[in-house]
Amino acid sequence: QVQLVESGGGLVQAGGSLRLSCAASGLIFRINVMGWYRQAPGKQRELVGTITSSGSTNYADSVKGRFTISRDNAKNTVYLQMNSLKFEDTAVYYCKTSIYWGQGTQVTVSS
Repeated sequence: QVQLVESGGGLVQAGGSLRLSCAASGLIFRINVMGWYRQAPGKQRELVGTITSSGSTNYADSVKGRFTISRDNAKNTVYLQMNSLKFEDTAVYYCKTSIYWGQGTQVTVSS
C-alpha cells in the first residue's frame, strides 16, 4: 500500500520560508518521479514542480527562483523548500507520485 505523508506546513509572514516534506512508503521510491502540487481556495489544483529519479527538477513559472525541490532516496522523502513566500502561495500543498496523492499540508502566508 502506497502512502505519502506531507508535513511542515504552517503560518508564515510574507518573505519568509518553509520547508515541506513528503515521506513515502510502499513503493520503490528511488525510481519514482515525485511532484508537488497546490490548491488555493476556490482554485484548481496546480503543479508546483517535479523531480525525477536522477534529481532533475522542473518548476512552474510562478515559483521559479523561489522554490526548490529535492529528494533523499535513503529516507524515501522529497522536500519542497519555499523561500520569499508571497500571499498568493497560500494553499494546501500535496505531493504526488503516479496515481497516489498525499493528504496535503496547509501553507498560509500572511501579508
